[in-house]
Amino acid sequence: MEDSSSLYKRSLKLFPPVAGRATHLGIAKGEARAYLWDEHGKKYLDFASGVAVVNCGHNHPYVVQKAKEQIDQLIHGGHNVVYYPSYIKLAEKLIDLVGSDYKVYFSNSGAEANEAAIKLAKQVSGRPGIISFKRSFHGRTLATTTLTASNAKYRRHYEGLLPSVYYAEYPYAIRTGLSEQEEVDRCLGQLEEIFHYLIEPEEVACIILEPMQGEGGYVPAPASFIRALRKICDEHGISLIFDEVQTGFGRTGKMFAYEHFNVKPDILTAAKGIANGFPLSACVAKTELMDKWPAGTHGGTFGGNPVSCAASLAVIELLENELIDHCAKMGGYFVEKLQELKEKHAEILDVRGLGLMLGMEFADRMSTEAPNPELTILVKEKALEKGLILLTCGVDKNVIRFIPPLIVNEEQIDQAIEIVSESLREALSFA
Repeated sequence: MEDSSSLYKRSLKLFPPVAGRATHLGIAKGEARAYLWDEHGKKYLDFASGVAVVNCGHNHPYVVQKAKEQIDQLIHGGHNVVYYPSYIKLAEKLIDLVGSDYKVYFSNSGAEANEAAIKLAKQVSGRPGIISFKRSFHGRTLATTTLTASNAKYRRHYEGLLPSVYYAEYPYAIRTGLSEQEEVDRCLGQLEEIFHYLIEPEEVACIILEPMQGEGGYVPAPASFIRALRKICDEHGISLIFDEVQTGFGRTGKMFAYEHFNVKPDILTAAKGIANGFPLSACVAKTELMDKWPAGTHGGTFGGNPVSCAASLAVIELLENELIDHCAKMGGYFVEKLQELKEKHAEILDVRGLGLMLGMEFADRMSTEAPNPELTILVKEKALEKGLILLTCGVDKNVIRFIPPLIVNEEQIDQAIEIVSESLREALSFA
């Protein structure tokens, strides 16, 4: 473990333990896009990116410039009160990206965007039911905690929660031992059982899923599964919601992950990388739904903040000009290096992901069916000691997730691979 910083020690008297912390680092600054410096001057290569937020890198000068320019003009107007240029321009840009038959509602966080999405679906359809997926993560509010099914402790002592939520199986073939199509068929069969035994599809307002599960283990959905869900939703008048809070804004090598599947959702939610660290989220939905959402049935004070919108416009400009293509290229390079590492260690069960949203799953050497969270955590901690910030995920906490800023280069990836390799060797000898 790293030394406890003075900021960490001071924090113990100030904050409750409710927020899980990945490190005890006290960070003084972020510079050079992919690096952080702690309060003692130690430099860290940041492959967490504020949990997939600073996609353009820490303190990108163009984003900072545009935010400062907006601060000089207007910091807050209140989108329920007035209209302002960055708010309108960003909405126009998102419509250009997603489609002319969509409209936008801005909030502050991913959870708020998902709240908006399910409220929209329920309000417009008049239906009570929601289908989410096992191992999903959609937020920390009471409603989005209900949608989340990646860890029972997230729900502990918060029951009862939002009613009429049902949980379907999300394909995870490497853990079931089935082929990809067999796993897809198994999951679709279980969804049909929900419709047969629990709630008729005509009573379901929406199906919400992450095109690539985040907290659940960085598991991309098979394209055939996404296409089947689209067909089911079309047949029964169900809104298909893609939670792209983590997968959006270039993270997967496309602006949005749905582009990998050539399937568009009825409702899309985005946050995290949308403004490179400024609080902002968006619920983007088909016009035919949005136009039926009555005035006053949803709202918020800070959504679509002028400075956040200006930052987001800068982010999109950077992504379109170079970063999305760079992400796809660096993602391919990174996967090759991780696969080489996997070939050397039986403990690495799988390497997977899209773009620069990559996961490495660890299993017990004696049984590939047994998750190995102890090894995973030890590798993460040893990497931190060597100056590399990583996060874990997965319902069994046995996946290291690699989410560097999209500006990462081959040299930095090589540095990270070397640190992970050394950390794994040390962890195995320690174990």
